[in-house]
Amino acid sequence: MKIYCVIPTYNEEAFIAQTLHSLVQQTVVPDKIVVVNDNSTDRTAEIIADFEQKYANISQVFNESENKHLPGSKVIRAFNKGFETLDDLFDIIVKLDADLILPPNYFERIIETFNKNNQIGMVGGFAYIEKNNEWILESLTDKDHIRGAFKAYRKECFEQIGGLKPAMGWDTVDELLCRFYNWQIITLPDLKVKHLKPTGATYDQSARYKQGEAFYTLGYGFWITAIASIKLALRKQKPLLFIDYLKGFFKAKQAKKPLLVTKEQAKFIRNYRWKKMKEKLF
Repeated sequence: MKIYCVIPTYNEEAFIAQTLHSLVQQTVVPDKIVVVNDNSTDRTAEIIADFEQKYANISQVFNESENKHLPGSKVIRAFNKGFETLDDLFDIIVKLDADLILPPNYFERIIETFNKNNQIGMVGGFAYIEKNNEWILESLTDKDHIRGAFKAYRKECFEQIGGLKPAMGWDTVDELLCRFYNWQIITLPDLKVKHLKPTGATYDQSARYKQGEAFYTLGYGFWITAIASIKLALRKQKPLLFIDYLKGFFKAKQAKKPLLVTKEQAKFIRNYRWKKMKEKLF
């Protein structure tokens, strides 16, 4: 199976070399790696250029965007810019962050998993962060969710869900649409990805409201948003974020922001969310 990777990158001079090194050292090396330099102001471009000279499968694409690092929209616009430069001869498309170290057999295991069943649409490992010289699970999400930092999609699934949406919530709506179209999502606990920079470390204050806005655009409705907001705020050990998330939800509702999904998909998403909550309770 042919694997293409796209890596949106913004001011990652501290980490990008480690990420690219872990990619070229894979037991199955991706056929194409596009690194999208998203208006970096540090040495990111030089570091990518060094790898580009050494490895024929690595290319750098430049994207002009604002320096403000908001979750979702900026990163996916950069991803889409890189994706546009690729041909359509791939079997698997992978979106990666630029601050990861992948285990050496990552893509080998991804391909093995996709080959087991044609209905598998997405595959990924688990994120680990360093605390007190130990690598521990970055437990911000449920175990059946693939982190936005490393998403691998079967081509047919990627096309059916309409690619990636340039908005916060993109890495939730992709999985919900996967399930809507009856694709399976597989997480592999043995694939431990080192996440060198904790999630959200560079987001500014306005990003707090974006989470509530994302819940609204996913079609969650108030009660699912309230429950999801409490859960996420507690996981982040910042209970007051719950208020910011709800503010974001109501701001989006008042502005009548368009949903990322159709009415039919939104109904499916709400039913799916309630079902998952009931399963956890009983």
